[in-house]
Amino acid sequence: MTFKSSTNTGKQVTSVYSLYLQIMKLNFGVRLLSTGSYVVGKWVIIGLIGIFLYKNGLWNDWFLVVSPMIGFTAVLVRNKRTQGPGFEKYFKQALEKRFPLNSSEMTKEMDARFKVLALDTRFASRSSNPIDRRLDFAAYFLALIQTLEKGNHSYDEIKTICLEVTYDYVHPKNAIQKWLKRLPAKIIGLKIVKPILTALNKKVMKKGNEAGFRAQVITDESETYGLGYGVDILECGICKLFQKHDAGKYASILCEVDKMTSKLAGLVLIRNGTIATGAEKCDFRFKKISAH
Repeated sequence: MTFKSSTNTGKQVTSVYSLYLQIMKLNFGVRLLSTGSYVVGKWVIIGLIGIFLYKNGLWNDWFLVVSPMIGFTAVLVRNKRTQGPGFEKYFKQALEKRFPLNSSEMTKEMDARFKVLALDTRFASRSSNPIDRRLDFAAYFLALIQTLEKGNHSYDEIKTICLEVTYDYVHPKNAIQKWLKRLPAKIIGLKIVKPILTALNKKVMKKGNEAGFRAQVITDESETYGLGYGVDILECGICKLFQKHDAGKYASILCEVDKMTSKLAGLVLIRNGTIATGAEKCDFRFKKISAH
């Protein structure tokens, strides 16, 4: 089955997306529901949305894959909120590996520095701009850098350790995680995705905080190598954080992480410049990695 043409397709898709967001907010907010009720309710909602799409000629066979992923992602987000960030252990493991004799003291210092830096990023978890969510990870990253710099470690050594931490953190731990990381690149061309990207653009174009990000989502295929997706970072919250703490020269290390995550998603990152290296913006453009 494929999409049927409809003059109201954009409005219908946007309505479905808005309805889904409201439902998810309700599910996350209502703590009185039992686990069983939550699971049943979630699948009923997904089923109703599927029926709506089919009746309005918007159905695509890819939704058989995407719909369960929406529910699975909702559960992951729900659990994440109760468990807190899970990146700390990768930083601590790196210190234990590199500095087995001093790792305990270095970890304590890193955690203490993070508590100070976290005061600058405390807005991130509730920011209206979703890109700001990255700032807690960036603050921990900076805490590690400050700890290593105090120990008189060279820039190259600090960079190597930082990239090791990031690789361990973002690398998929099993086949399911690997498949999930590649899913966005597979569905980016679906018609239903463009209204979602339009809604996302409205959010990221506005700063949630002066210390945060501002960006623009690009959907013009002529500007995105035919993919229909790209991002321009116009103001970088990470650069602002690093510069505030006299660590601007290290911000570009995190730029290299983008190449790593893009490759895991089945994409090649094409970028002309970054704010961290003096450009006016960070231009993220992608091409799908050939299967051959």
